[in-house]
Amino acid sequence: MAEIVLYHHIQGLTDGVAAFAEELRGSGHTVHVPDMFEGRTFGSIEEGFAYAGEAGFDTIRERGLVATPAPGTGLVFAGLSFGVTIAQMLAQTRGDARGALLIDACLPVSEFGPAWPESVPVQIHGKEDDEFFEEDLPAARDLADSAPSAKLFVYPGDQHLFADSSLGSFDAGAAELLLERVREFLAAI
Repeated sequence: MAEIVLYHHIQGLTDGVAAFAEELRGSGHTVHVPDMFEGRTFGSIEEGFAYAGEAGFDTIRERGLVATPAPGTGLVFAGLSFGVTIAQMLAQTRGDARGALLIDACLPVSEFGPAWPESVPVQIHGKEDDEFFEEDLPAARDLADSAPSAKLFVYPGDQHLFADSSLGSFDAGAAELLLERVREFLAAI
């Protein structure tokens, strides 16, 4: 079984993020979910961004890093949207990374190094008409094309944060397919 660190999206550690983590725990995995917003959740992406702007994006990322288990434990780094910024950085820079799950976002690999580490399998998931994921789609395609262990899954629809069951953007069918693919990915690690 895998040990996973799941970094939440810009609306905080919502009940839907906690439920997603529980789904993975139900498959026998250990899942850590750092609360980078210190108990705050927000009803909209805009409210979450406003809070992050006030608190400082670097401060919030640092909270996530501080709550991450020490190197050497062999972790899968997972992120939902904003959380991808931390998950992807750690997957690309920590030598003990066992995998990465990038959901609703993907940064250019060049943000954190010259190439994706060959030993780190990665899945990228997003909605094809999601206005936020659309701008990340070129980076996601580049990663999928350049790293043999990378798989890109694009789902029909325009919902951002579609795997969070506590939000209006939740897409039960796409979320279940995502979880099925994630379970297969984790079983192979």
